[in-house]
Amino acid sequence: MRYGVARAPALSGGASVRNEANPKVKNLLPEPFVDDLVFPEGPRWRGGSLWLSDMHGGTVLRFDGKGGRTRVLEVPNQPSGLGFLPDGRLLVVSMKDRRLLRLDAEGPVVVADLSALAPGDLNDMVVDECGRAYVGNFGFDGSRGEAPCTTCMALVEPGGAARVVATDLAFPNGTVIFPGGRKLVVAETMAARLTAFDVEEDGALVGRRVFADLPGRVPDGIALDAQGAIWVSCFTTDEFLRVREGGEITHRIAVDGRRAVACMLGGEQRRTLFLLTAETTPEDLAQGISRGFVERTHVEIAGAGLP
Repeated sequence: MRYGVARAPALSGGASVRNEANPKVKNLLPEPFVDDLVFPEGPRWRGGSLWLSDMHGGTVLRFDGKGGRTRVLEVPNQPSGLGFLPDGRLLVVSMKDRRLLRLDAEGPVVVADLSALAPGDLNDMVVDECGRAYVGNFGFDGSRGEAPCTTCMALVEPGGAARVVATDLAFPNGTVIFPGGRKLVVAETMAARLTAFDVEEDGALVGRRVFADLPGRVPDGIALDAQGAIWVSCFTTDEFLRVREGGEITHRIAVDGRRAVACMLGGEQRRTLFLLTAETTPEDLAQGISRGFVERTHVEIAGAGLP
């Protein structure tokens, strides 16, 4: 596997094309940024850099604005969701062994072993301003022929105490927290919807409701903007959508031939939308066969909330 540097061009600023099928939807055109990953996941913007997990490459990486990279951490059991504690230390989901890791100056340490709570491999995560981590999981093992089923979301306190805060979720995936910390939205990949919760003082999730139904689509990673709309990576339809609460789609970015995996609003004033994609199939991905990319485009509405 090659880890060269893909030098990205300067971002030109939101080129768009007309959507003939639906003139109310604005189509944006992405530009290349990085092109030699395996399967990128969990993008985060922190300290002027894009952080991500190369899941099937077994590494957490950090990129500067020109695409130059730094290897942050090796995670043999596949990294996924990333987050940061209030003191800046990195949290990393280790999928296969179902552990949450923290990167200290001396190296990675285990914050929590979630194997007793999570019936499937761990997945994406969001960390709130108090350092509490909301962690989803697959719920089943498709490689062993297990049938899809609903599962839970766990909350891990900074000290490592963990508990279930939501159940009956259909493959909880990308997750965002709104400014103020009192509203959380998670993508239910196998239910084709975004689901909202209210967040109580102790981190509990209550008031479950549908934020947006996305029939015919498979939502994966998500990112929140300052108008309360959510950018959604639609894995099987090779597109990224900006969706308002209630389901109205305002923008679309097509990445034909690539799976739309995850997205993040970062860059200057958080108006750069980073798009993580992969050339793969479910069968190939199960064997770690994939080629991953990061693209980017300028957007009018800045990012907000967490991650």
